[in-house]
Amino acid sequence: MHPTQILRNEDPPVGKYGKYLNKATWGNLGVATPERGIITYALSSDRQNVLAGAGLPALRNTWRRFAGQVLFWAPPLVAAWYAMEWANKRNEYLNSKKGRASAHEE
Repeated sequence: MHPTQILRNEDPPVGKYGKYLNKATWGNLGVATPERGIITYALSSDRQNVLAGAGLPALRNTWRRFAGQVLFWAPPLVAAWYAMEWANKRNEYLNSKKGRASAHEE
């Protein structure tokens, strides 16, 4: 924009495709000046597929994610399971008549 246009308070220059290159000047706040690069899209409500990807693709994605993570959490889970089983059996033995007798002998 040239300084003479600003001094004369002329309309902003029109760029490519008839869009204004800048927003409205302070003196023309009520003038509708379209912005550049604003694109809107719409899809009819009867064309939308609400349950797209909810069937077999969801199962495939779930399996893919599970297979990628199972080696991180399964081994500690199995180790903790066997440790708890051993601890429960050892506790039952030590609190039984046979276990108390063996503890007093030592």
